[in-house]
Amino acid sequence: MGKDGSKDGSKGGSGGSMDGANDGADDKSKDGAISDADWERFLREAEAGTRGAPEEPSARARMVARRLRDEPDRPDGWRTHRPPRRGRGRKLWYAAGLLVAVGLLVVALAPGRVAGWFGGGDGGGDSAPLAAESERPSQPPEEEASRRLPTVKQPFRGSPAARWGDGTAGIHLPSARATGWMSKDQVARALSRSRDFLAASSLDPGVLRGEHPKKAVALINPRQRDVQDYLATTFRTPSRENDPLLLFSRFASKDVRVVGDVVKTRGRITFREGKRGAVEVTTDVTYVYPVVRAAGGSDEVARTIVRREVVMSWDDPAKVVTSPGTFSLLSYKTDTTNGGCDNVTGYFTPEFGADRAGSGAGNGREVDPYDRSTSMDTRMRDADEAGCGTATRW
Repeated sequence: MGKDGSKDGSKGGSGGSMDGANDGADDKSKDGAISDADWERFLREAEAGTRGAPEEPSARARMVARRLRDEPDRPDGWRTHRPPRRGRGRKLWYAAGLLVAVGLLVVALAPGRVAGWFGGGDGGGDSAPLAAESERPSQPPEEEASRRLPTVKQPFRGSPAARWGDGTAGIHLPSARATGWMSKDQVARALSRSRDFLAASSLDPGVLRGEHPKKAVALINPRQRDVQDYLATTFRTPSRENDPLLLFSRFASKDVRVVGDVVKTRGRITFREGKRGAVEVTTDVTYVYPVVRAAGGSDEVARTIVRREVVMSWDDPAKVVTSPGTFSLLSYKTDTTNGGCDNVTGYFTPEFGADRAGSGAGNGREVDPYDRSTSMDTRMRDADEAGCGTATRW
């Protein structure tokens, strides 16, 4: 098919016309008919096969010749093939490919900005979720192009948390390996139960409404006497020393309620071998809680942001007195934004609107609650030195 030109299919289709010989013109009758002398000469030469003898066109040839004369711009026949013009098409494909490549590069370098061009990137859920945080990031999340206010339908709009995971999906769980006294399978179960504790203490809807965190408490070693004393006191008479908010996220249902059924999270779980062959698990997670006032008809959304680090020890029962399936608490730290400065009520007390504008003003410390690039030790040291800070974004 690469060659241009098809065969006509009928022989003699382009044969000569019945114009007659030049030397017989005088014998023609006045009406244009062929004379008897010319006709006899034609028959004689044709029968003898004389070179150059005229051939009478067939009826098909005359029909084809007439059609060609009457219809010079006829459409191509079914056997006709015309190769496409390649020069222009190739240039168009090249240009299109170049545009696609540039577009992909822009999306890779600035996905948030591209999403903003099409109405995304505003916390409404249009942006693609971030990959799990397997290690500490090197910098805070980038600022939103447009800080649009959250709504009841889009409670994370205008916040980096819009691209974070929902609930435990935002908590990175590492691959298990044999460590300390535990086999690989035992480590996998310990990691899973550690995440269960985070869900029961910081994500459970009942606990968020202020209920007692029974499932979470059941995972803590009942033989760890100092922790059990803390747990017994903290819910009965909360204070600065015995603050349930160090381990559990709770709101007073008479004052505020959590919007919807999604809490955004970002963080990771790590582990190593601890003392006496124990498996030491560290959890470092930031939780974002959208809330509204409990009063009927209220639709102003505020956000309480909590970063909490909990270190657990899954002890070898042959060396430490413990109950199966429980861990010992080694340490716990909490840094809270818009949860109430110097709050000792046992519940987070978020502020709304104008009330929030003056929170922590005057102490000179600005805090980005979404910044996970610093360690919790650094964050807590800064908080101890400066007290309540002013959040740079909510």
